[in-house]
Amino acid sequence: MRDVRLKSADDIARIREAGLIIAEIFAELSVEDLESRTTLDIDRFIEERIHRRRARPSFKTIRRYDHASCISLNNEIVHGIPSKNKLVRAGDLVKIDIGVVRNGYFADGCVTFPVEPVRERAALLVRTAEEALNLAIPLLRAGNRLGDLGAAIQSLAESRGFSVVRDFSGHGVGFAVHEQPLVPHFGRKGTGLVIEEGMVLAIEPMINEGVPDVLSLPDGWTVVTADGRLSAQFEHTVAVTSKGPVVLTA
Repeated sequence: MRDVRLKSADDIARIREAGLIIAEIFAELSVEDLESRTTLDIDRFIEERIHRRRARPSFKTIRRYDHASCISLNNEIVHGIPSKNKLVRAGDLVKIDIGVVRNGYFADGCVTFPVEPVRERAALLVRTAEEALNLAIPLLRAGNRLGDLGAAIQSLAESRGFSVVRDFSGHGVGFAVHEQPLVPHFGRKGTGLVIEEGMVLAIEPMINEGVPDVLSLPDGWTVVTADGRLSAQFEHTVAVTSKGPVVLTA
C-alpha cells in the first residue's frame, strides 16, 4: 500500500478538470463521421481540442510516444499508433484512448466507436465491454477488494463467450499517467488489494472476441489479439470517496 498515493478532495477536483476535457472530446467524437478518416487525422482533432481547453496530451509525457491518443482498430487491443496510413472503414471497431494533464493532474479514458454497419457479434462485444466497466464502477467502495471488480468483469465477459485480456490492467492515475496499484480485470471476489478512500483508478477492461492471448507488433507499441479476432475497450477514471465511486471522466 505504501506505493499507492491517495488523493485529497482538492486533488480529486483537479483530476476531474482533466477528466471533463476527455468527456467533452468524446462527446464531440460521438457525432463525428469517423469513416474514411485516417487515425492520424483523428489524433490531430483530439490534440487540437485538448490545447483549446488549455491542457496537454498526457501521453506525450511518455518516453518515445509522440501522439495525443492511442487509436486501435479491430483486432488491435491497445496502444495503436495514429497513422496517415490507417483509414477507418465501415464495420470497424475504433478504440480511442485519450490522456489529459491539466495543471499537473492526469486523467485517462477510452471509448470504442463502432463504425456502422458492424456485424451483430461485434456489436455485442462492444456492449459487453461497456457493460463490464459499468458493472465494475459501483464496486469501487472503501472496504471492497480489487478482485471484486475483476470477478464481475470476467464473469460477464465469459458468460457471453468472450475473454478478458490478462496482460494489461487498469491502474492508479492522477499525479502521473500510470501509478500503483495495478487493477486486473479478472480474478476472484474477496481477493486482491483492499480499496481505500482517496484512491483514483483507471478501470479499462479489454474484452476479446476470441482467446485472451495477445501479440506485440514490431512497432514496439501496438498490441493485437493472438487469433486475429476483434477486441473492445472502455475506460473511466474513477475516484473512491466517502460517498462512493465518482466517475471523473463522465
